[in-house]
Amino acid sequence: MEKPNLSYIKKLSSGDTIFENKIISILKEEFPIECESYENSINSDDFEAAAEMVHKIKHKISILGLEKSYNVAVEHEKNLNNRSKTFASEFDNVLKIITTYLKGV
Repeated sequence: MEKPNLSYIKKLSSGDTIFENKIISILKEEFPIECESYENSINSDDFEAAAEMVHKIKHKISILGLEKSYNVAVEHEKNLNNRSKTFASEFDNVLKIITTYLKGV
């Protein structure tokens, strides 16, 4: 499985470490809240709310350089919009990887 990285953030920042730290701080603050909201939605079969959270989270996945995981999120969002949890397990793995990564940065 691919690993999260800060390459995109570093490219955006052009060496501005204050900007980098601000983006990382926002990720660390928002990601756990969005994950919890997603988990609550998926567990209660609120497909619309779950899809909405996946939509928000997939942008963070992209920022962390996870191209394959981003594609999983896109497919999961589509499936949720069709009331299917087909990609839920794969998406959960992505969330765990990012959670672990953000704790270390």
